[in-house]
Amino acid sequence: MRVLIANRGEIAIRIIRACAEAGIETVAVYSEADVDAPHTANADQAVCIGPPPSAESYLSIERIVDAARRTAADAIHPGYGFLAENAAFARAVEGAGLTFIGPGADAIAAMGDKTLARQTVAAAGVPVVPAVEQPATAAPALAEQARALGYPILVKAAAGGGGKGMRVVRSDGELAAATAAAGREAAAAFGDARIFLERYVDHPRHVEIQILADAHGHVVHLGERECSIQRRHQKVVEETPSPAVGELLRRRMAEAAVAAAGAVGYRSAGTVEFLLDERGEFYFLEMNTRLQVEHPITEWVTGVDLVQAQLRIAAGDELWLRQEDIRARGHSIECRVCAEDPAHQFLPSPGPIDVLHEPRGPGVRVDSGIRQGYRVPIYYDPLLSKLSVWAETREKARQRMLAALREYVILGCTTNLPFLADVIAHPAFARGETHTHFIEEHLSTWAPREEHLDVALIAAAIDGRRRETSVAGAAPGERTPWSTLGRWRLG
Repeated sequence: MRVLIANRGEIAIRIIRACAEAGIETVAVYSEADVDAPHTANADQAVCIGPPPSAESYLSIERIVDAARRTAADAIHPGYGFLAENAAFARAVEGAGLTFIGPGADAIAAMGDKTLARQTVAAAGVPVVPAVEQPATAAPALAEQARALGYPILVKAAAGGGGKGMRVVRSDGELAAATAAAGREAAAAFGDARIFLERYVDHPRHVEIQILADAHGHVVHLGERECSIQRRHQKVVEETPSPAVGELLRRRMAEAAVAAAGAVGYRSAGTVEFLLDERGEFYFLEMNTRLQVEHPITEWVTGVDLVQAQLRIAAGDELWLRQEDIRARGHSIECRVCAEDPAHQFLPSPGPIDVLHEPRGPGVRVDSGIRQGYRVPIYYDPLLSKLSVWAETREKARQRMLAALREYVILGCTTNLPFLADVIAHPAFARGETHTHFIEEHLSTWAPREEHLDVALIAAAIDGRRRETSVAGAAPGERTPWSTLGRWRLG
């Protein structure tokens, strides 16, 4: 069997590794900007699919399907992002006689349209936030609808996700500008300008349930992840289990997630996301019909390889797990390491990876899409890697994450590593007092401290010394094994 991975970076490498363990050949795809990207070297084959812009490469259904045909691939794994939740892509893959490693196109379409998803899960008994699904176009009527819901409200794009096309509105005076801006952003991001109005849940926790479902009607859940540490609706830190979720609430949320998946005949790995308010009430937010960025922390606590589970389900296997087989153990935390500058509005910071030292040790995992000497391109999401840890308790996991973040060194492009360390070290995080406004409430004026700069300077000095001593004893200009083996020796 041969699988083409229609993605790049760390998730492409993660899928390639799972396929290799299953004895499956892999094909990587890459744009011209990614010609030397690490994921291209990990696969059995690599195919260029176009110029750097995503629309001409990673978002081109025709080019990806053509690459699969040319390499005699049997299946395509979309990873996350790009075309992962595109129903037209899933249909094109199946129309080409290939297997799509994910849910069916109908399930993707049903959950990809926010208003249709709300209607579908509500019919299955899943609680939803009160909303106006077909807002008026005239300003007076729109304001009347908003007042009936009760401010604050959230203007949301009907299609897509990832925080795009969303605006919080707290009064009539803000409404017209917010709906226009959300519509424009949604049209640019998803090609669909439709929006709807939803009552805004202030200071909620973002809690999601991981599910696995097969094509034979079996669905299980693998517990929850809390993803409340966010910036502009983009997740930054995730953990499992949630410090706010007890056994009874977990069971209720899991039952709702399983019902939502059953309502669309779901198969593969998927995630049902909820908002959890301060009273302990939860509401359906959306369903991600794909593998989540934060899937490693669920793998840590359950021992279930979610990518291999996707492969087996796509091959037609009946689910080999029953609910009673799944036992969560310990606590896991993940941080998203990005090429961005937290001190300057988190502006993307593409550029070279001059020095790279990744943390290691018991209970530490790095899912990485970079290497030393690699240059981060300007065209794509700034995610470089995901650092996750596991320990017996939340506090031990927190301390382990702090130690790992302090050990993690990336020099060249600016990263959010010191910012992440300050999130994890914050007393409110230590107490488990997390919500979706955590960063703006506690770290809105964040700036790097002197100790952060000291770590970078020490790392640079160590790397310089290592380069000098690697050829110690050689005469000037003399070629040695260390001077000819290439940059891998510095990794």
